[in-house]
Amino acid sequence: MMRIVIAEDAALFRAGLVRLLEDDGHQVCAAVADGDALLAAVAGHQPDVVVADIRMPPSYTDEGLRAALELRRSHPGTAVLMLSQYIETRYAAELLEGSPAGVGYLLKDRVADVTEFTEAVSRVAAGGTALDREVVSQLLAASRRAADLGSLTSRERDVLALMAEGRSNAGVAAALVLTLGTVEKHVASIFGKLGLPASESDNRRVLAVLRYLDS
Repeated sequence: MMRIVIAEDAALFRAGLVRLLEDDGHQVCAAVADGDALLAAVAGHQPDVVVADIRMPPSYTDEGLRAALELRRSHPGTAVLMLSQYIETRYAAELLEGSPAGVGYLLKDRVADVTEFTEAVSRVAAGGTALDREVVSQLLAASRRAADLGSLTSRERDVLALMAEGRSNAGVAAALVLTLGTVEKHVASIFGKLGLPASESDNRRVLAVLRYLDS
């Protein structure tokens, strides 16, 4: 069971998140509507993970993100999963700066897939990374090293995208319906073609990939 604090200004969506996470067996310690209340709730409850909207009152720009960045400094043991209505790769990059451990960034549409969402919350709480596939796709498309990415096969690009989402080799294998050995060969080929050091750490792999993509 995880201890969770939710920050979301839309009352119905906030209530839905509470119900979804409690039904999955977790404890929602607090559900608040703005960044200041989020900081206070984390200080008071010391949760395992925070699930927060990026845009909250009063200006509805990046209050949630600012609060999350402050939490990363003041409560480094608390994981942070940010939700957004839109793809904003700059915000994803700010969250991942330094280390992607215990960080997630998903579009709100992903909450509709309950299994995918709860798995992302669990992965982030455990110190992993969960990046929305659309954010990863935009990072890949916008990379200034597209020529180097062109050396990858179509399957290797699929594997790279899932790696950048934060999935382990086993997770990639399950998503693409491949054997673990096949995925390991693809990963080795990707690292070789991109000149990246291989690592057993999912977080270091994600950080290496995102740095390579100039995120």
